[in-house]
Amino acid sequence: MEFERLMIEEVQLITPKKIGDDRGYFMESFRHDLFRDHVGDYSFVQENQSLSAKRCTVRGLHYQLEPKAQGKLVRCVAGAIFDVAVDIRTGSPTYGRHVAAELSEENGQLLWIPPGFAHGFCTLRDNSIVCYKTTDYYSAAHDSGLRWDDPDLAIGWPVDVSEAILSDKDRVQPCFAELDGNVFSVGDKVEGLA
Repeated sequence: MEFERLMIEEVQLITPKKIGDDRGYFMESFRHDLFRDHVGDYSFVQENQSLSAKRCTVRGLHYQLEPKAQGKLVRCVAGAIFDVAVDIRTGSPTYGRHVAAELSEENGQLLWIPPGFAHGFCTLRDNSIVCYKTTDYYSAAHDSGLRWDDPDLAIGWPVDVSEAILSDKDRVQPCFAELDGNVFSVGDKVEGLA
């Protein structure tokens, strides 16, 4: 299993080793000991799965406010997605910047997105299934988000605005400039970190 720090070093791309033969393949998609050694000693408490029936479906950008902030370990088990993490930690040198990775059933890669980041993805194929572990439970009272196509974020989404398939909630998310500047602070104690 390989761990690669991205341009925002707290976000990591994890590539499991696939062992294959004429029957197919086997891979360890998660190992707590390796994750702890390379990322940190996080505890995962919930696992979610979504099916997006159509290519160009955009989900996000989502995050949860403290004290229910979530770290997410994301993988695409069918199809392919363009996965994005936006740093919303006040005082961070990468505040307002993002990183992205293509996750697919073929590459088997996972993206670790720590608490303090907004997360979203766009499907690159029909019938894409995304599965992700979280470090805290879903809380509707702490649920929040950002506008996916905010020009200030300059995310190079692989979909035109006119093609994007969005939920009603994601159509009306606020822009990054509307954050009060105090969503998360660098160095905040984050629940879920053991």
